[in-house]
Amino acid sequence: MVMIENKNELVLYKKLLKGQELSYFQTVGCAGAIGTVGGLVATAYYFILEHCLEWIWEGGREFWTTFFPEWLPEWNYTWIIASLGGLLVGLCLYFLGLPGEMALVIDKVHSPGRLEPKQTLPMILISLISITSGGSLGPEAPLVQINGSLGSWLGDKLQLSVKTIRILTFCGMSAALGAFFGAPIGGALFALEIPHSRSIEYYEAIVPAIISSILSLSVFRFGTGLEVGGIYHFENFGVLPSITWLSMVQGLILGAVGASAGILFVAIFRLIKFLIQKLEGNHIILGLLGGLGIGSICVIFPQTLFFSEQQIETQVIEAGANLGIAVLLAIALAKKLAISVTIHGGFRGGVIFPLFFVGANLGLAVAVGIPEIHPTIAMLCCMAGINVAITKTPISTSIILSVLSNTTILPVIAIASFTSLLLTSNISLLKTQRSRTIETVDIRVVSESNSSSPASILAGSSR
Repeated sequence: MVMIENKNELVLYKKLLKGQELSYFQTVGCAGAIGTVGGLVATAYYFILEHCLEWIWEGGREFWTTFFPEWLPEWNYTWIIASLGGLLVGLCLYFLGLPGEMALVIDKVHSPGRLEPKQTLPMILISLISITSGGSLGPEAPLVQINGSLGSWLGDKLQLSVKTIRILTFCGMSAALGAFFGAPIGGALFALEIPHSRSIEYYEAIVPAIISSILSLSVFRFGTGLEVGGIYHFENFGVLPSITWLSMVQGLILGAVGASAGILFVAIFRLIKFLIQKLEGNHIILGLLGGLGIGSICVIFPQTLFFSEQQIETQVIEAGANLGIAVLLAIALAKKLAISVTIHGGFRGGVIFPLFFVGANLGLAVAVGIPEIHPTIAMLCCMAGINVAITKTPISTSIILSVLSNTTILPVIAIASFTSLLLTSNISLLKTQRSRTIETVDIRVVSESNSSSPASILAGSSR
């Protein structure tokens, strides 16, 4: 079943069904072009975001707090900026419309097999405001939307078939994630796993997606000057023990711990959704409340500010062991709450690094409580467990964490990932994840007299 939003999109989809196919090497060439441009887009986004963060949270804090009256402490700057950011997000959503989020991206990749390029500019603006104002979401989801729509746009211009446009869309998504994670294979596989709840199904896109991801990473790292490889220094916890059967058992148990944390996050997310359901559609109020909630949480737990890519190193690996079990668990719980508030406030961004941050705190708490478990194993396995519980991406998550940590315990991380997947297979936050379908065309257009129907329908059979 393919859902088409309007008659113009229906006409386009009918054309795409009859579009031309590319040869294998033509597809690879397009993948290379998308990866190169995608790397440039990621580089530009990175520099804009870094300058915004520096302007607001370094120079801006120093400048504006000088105007605070004596009775207003400087820590109030955090919730003020977060609230103003939430208000701006709400205003942008009200005037520019909804630019989509990961669940919608997944839905569109399945059908009609492309992302809408018109949503790119609103996504850039809203995501930059969301991340700059301290929201607990990262830039990976906006970059997936932006670069994925680039692949769709190229396919539209070349008048390609639905199948080929979907492959080019995956190439754009892979370019974004490969550059962001610094792991081209892991990034590409994540883009191919995320549409499904049980691993990769669009297998024909694997090679083009990886090629696009490699080129994007090369351009991005050259343009930014960032190093390729691990960004976290787990060696601070000492030398890792050799992998034994005990390490495997620990991976299994820690994967279950991470899965439990993921289930708790889903419960918190759904509870907040229930509490604000009467405000649904009121983007300005939700944005303001979301910003205020983010700021309030960050005042109490400063570690939860931002999307936590750097905070995993500075707040957990370097300083976390001194906090104690109770504080580490409290930070993990506060971060789950911050992520949920950020999403329900209408902010745009990705949850991967925020979830990694939750898992890192949880894993370190386990290692502090049970010294027989090495902190690196505990943290990485819990990071994998909670992320897989939410995203259903065990293969790519294992590879990405292995690269980010620069460790050699991929088998243990993989055990944790797949344990979490099996334990949470019936629990889903991304409702649009599903198996692919093979469509046979049977087009039915809703009549003008039934214009109140929410969408035109292109129905097909699956096998």
